[in-house]
Amino acid sequence: MPEPRTPDPRTPVLVGVAQLNQRPDSLDDALEASALMTEVAVAAAHDAGAPALLAAVQLVVAINGAWSYRDPARIVADAIGASGARTVRTTHGGNTPQMVVDMAAEQIVSGGLDVALVVGAETIWSRRRMRAAGIDRSVTDQPEGVAPDETWGPELDLVDPHEQERGLQQPVEVYPIFETAIRAQRGESVEAHRDRIAALWRGFNTAAVANPFAWSRSAMTAEEIRDPSASNRMVAFPYTKAMCSNWDLDQAAALILCSAQAAERLGVPRDRWVFVHGGAEAADTSYVSHRHELGRSPAIAAAWRALSSDRGVGVDDIRYLDVYSCFPSAVEAAVEAIGVDDSRPLTLTGGLTFAGGPLNNYVTHSIATIAGCLRSDPDALGLITANGGLLTKHALGLYAGHPPQAPFRRTALSSEDVPHQAREAAPDHVGAVTLEASTVMHDRNGPTHALFAGLTVDGRRVWGTSSDASVMQAAMTTELAGTSADLDADGHIHLA
Repeated sequence: MPEPRTPDPRTPVLVGVAQLNQRPDSLDDALEASALMTEVAVAAAHDAGAPALLAAVQLVVAINGAWSYRDPARIVADAIGASGARTVRTTHGGNTPQMVVDMAAEQIVSGGLDVALVVGAETIWSRRRMRAAGIDRSVTDQPEGVAPDETWGPELDLVDPHEQERGLQQPVEVYPIFETAIRAQRGESVEAHRDRIAALWRGFNTAAVANPFAWSRSAMTAEEIRDPSASNRMVAFPYTKAMCSNWDLDQAAALILCSAQAAERLGVPRDRWVFVHGGAEAADTSYVSHRHELGRSPAIAAAWRALSSDRGVGVDDIRYLDVYSCFPSAVEAAVEAIGVDDSRPLTLTGGLTFAGGPLNNYVTHSIATIAGCLRSDPDALGLITANGGLLTKHALGLYAGHPPQAPFRRTALSSEDVPHQAREAAPDHVGAVTLEASTVMHDRNGPTHALFAGLTVDGRRVWGTSSDASVMQAAMTTELAGTSADLDADGHIHLA
């Protein structure tokens, strides 16, 4: 590791972080999302040891959420005494918090920005319970025509009309298909695979139990995670509820970034500084139909190659790691793409099931968590991975408690920079297919329908469904990948 040295004045540093959970005894005490954003913004300045940071904020970025504010960053800016700050609202995507750090750091290096606040909050837990109880919480209303100064991030296209028609609309319907594709690629039996991913998620649960900011800190065994129960129903085979991202929560997190020069001027003690060394972003194909292999991410691999080459670091140089973890397959894809030994700890927070999955804002929490690790261990390097959509858009961030050898650089890869080997889709195909992967969707009463990915003889991708009990049972007990099936004109799969 490099010897400690005086950083360049334009070096971007993360100086303040804050996280909170809201779960009041009385719903009458539950705050709206913008109030939580303001609360963590103030807490982040206190964490930095420099409350004067708030009035010096020039940019407030709000991570998009499940709320109706037109410009939440403006509400926060006015509340903290930074009314002159520019405001930004991001597009949707779990990749956006790390992307925002990259973009803000880039502006700091160029001299266009000195102090930035990144903030996000969700109040889905309290809103649901207030609706059920008939409680009407007043929410800050902004006049018609109010809008943020800027919007950051590309729009996130998830599924095309044909995919929607075949039942692929939500992440919970797609990530388990990735999961069974990974199982087939690894040559695992159905039961051995279920055991392995349950053990993987047990490690995430252990981290959450130790994390004071985790939403769910109840210890679970691998068997309790794997097996359906009254409190842990099967959702999308092989995923039980305990393997799925949880957004039924009230959480908020904030980050304050500034130039080293501004940190010095505003009196931030050096032991609060965490240096943003580098960032990289890349995207896989917008639609899953065009992925060459389900459950693999050429974009994550390309982003890591770019970041590791630019910073001169390898996987073994990373001491602290938080892998985006909406579902096990997202972790497995990232681990394979980066070349991480999956026996090492892969989360600092506990992940989106246990620590919490506040829609797009999880990575704000993971960055806040890694900051604490690096303050205590300034010679170490930390890596954050962020994922938006259906393993679609990715952002990686490298952090340390010591300054970088070379100035921060953001690498935003274009589609031409990612070695995609795209497939064609075959939405009108009827007839023989070779199955690739599947899942079986469940409601509270049991299995409802199976979803299948398959390939035509010329390698084009198709999607099919089945509500036949024997087909659903086969999809949950037998490896069907590589077997023949028939796809009828209504999109139904019939096993050979």
